[in-house]
Amino acid sequence: MARRFEGLTDLEWRLFEDIFPKKPEKRERGMPHAPFRYVLNTLLYVLITGCRWCDVPKGEIWALKSSAHRWLKRWQSEGVLENLQARILGIASEQKLINWSYGAVDGSFSPWQRWR
Repeated sequence: MARRFEGLTDLEWRLFEDIFPKKPEKRERGMPHAPFRYVLNTLLYVLITGCRWCDVPKGEIWALKSSAHRWLKRWQSEGVLENLQARILGIASEQKLINWSYGAVDGSFSPWQRWR
């Protein structure tokens, strides 16, 4: 039964924590970095629920929306998200959670445009 996403469990975090740097570089001024687990919690919440950035939850296991968005852009450009996706697909494939003999292509999001 599906449940509401309430953040990564300790086991789920242990599966992915080695993908992220151990400690972010020190900042000279401003607020300290949010822990990467909190950032990932926030990003997954947005992806799973489809909520707007202004509606992300606030609390001790969530990052601020600005921090989460900043790390999302950085991780996307550095390939961290690709590594995360590869790890998830690898685990799911190893556990036989994906049937690779079936597939579907949805052309509604194709970047191709008809020229007339």
